[in-house]
Amino acid sequence: MTDPEGQLETARIHRALSRPTLLFGADRELVLLTGLAAIILIFVVLTPVSAMLGLGIWIVLVGLLRMMAKADPLMRRVYLRHIRYAPVYRPTSTPWRRY
Repeated sequence: MTDPEGQLETARIHRALSRPTLLFGADRELVLLTGLAAIILIFVVLTPVSAMLGLGIWIVLVGLLRMMAKADPLMRRVYLRHIRYAPVYRPTSTPWRRY
C-alpha cells in the first residue's frame, strides 16, 4: 500500500516480539532445569558442602548456557530438530513407491 505522497507505508515491529525468550542471557528452559537440579542437590543432601557444590555447578552451567545462547539463541531447538532427522533419506518421490 502507498500513502497519498507515493511512499510505502511502514509498520514497526517491536524487538520483544521477534527475540527469543532468555533468562540470565541463556535459554529459559535450560536455566530453569539446571536450577531445579541444583536445588534438588542442595535440599536432598542438606550440607553446606552440597549447597556450595550445587550453587557452583549451577553458576558454571549458566555460564556455559550463556555462551551457547550467544552463539545461537535457538540452538536447543535446532539440535532437537536435528536429532529427529533420519540419518539417510532414500531418493524416492514418495514413501509408498515400490522399489
